[in-house]
Amino acid sequence: MNAMGLQVSTPSDREIVLTRGFNAPRSLVFDTMARPELIQRWLSGPPGWSMVECESDPRVGGSFRHVWRGDDGTEMTMHGVYREIVRPERVVRNEIFEHGSAGVLGEQLATLVLTEQDGKTTLTITVLYPSREARDATIASGMERGVKASYDLLEELLASITAGRD
Repeated sequence: MNAMGLQVSTPSDREIVLTRGFNAPRSLVFDTMARPELIQRWLSGPPGWSMVECESDPRVGGSFRHVWRGDDGTEMTMHGVYREIVRPERVVRNEIFEHGSAGVLGEQLATLVLTEQDGKTTLTITVLYPSREARDATIASGMERGVKASYDLLEELLASITAGRD
């Protein structure tokens, strides 16, 4: 059972806020968001997609690069640079998306905040887009469905790790 289902809000013309609870301590949630071998196990994207490349150097000035491939062979890439890391509670990074023939879809600033209470963690990601149009295009792309699917996989991975099965 999920600690809390995905909640998506748009508090301003240029922001999307994603909130999701997990039944795991924040240090473990942080690790699953920072370690490439763990990221690749849950950040699959929407159904029919898989992560085929995952690089991450989670330190200020370090970079990351994720590549997903759909069943039809289409690829989507996200890359950027870590601007701030306060382990295990906060990460700020820029993100640049590229999607198949659509090319570069723009750059946004993502801020991840993890809070813990009674061994459960609430993840909040605020994504600031360069324009309302960029934000709305992200919403229209089906982003919520892909994030939900990935976070459901993350919940399963966290349960497996905390139960000592992984």
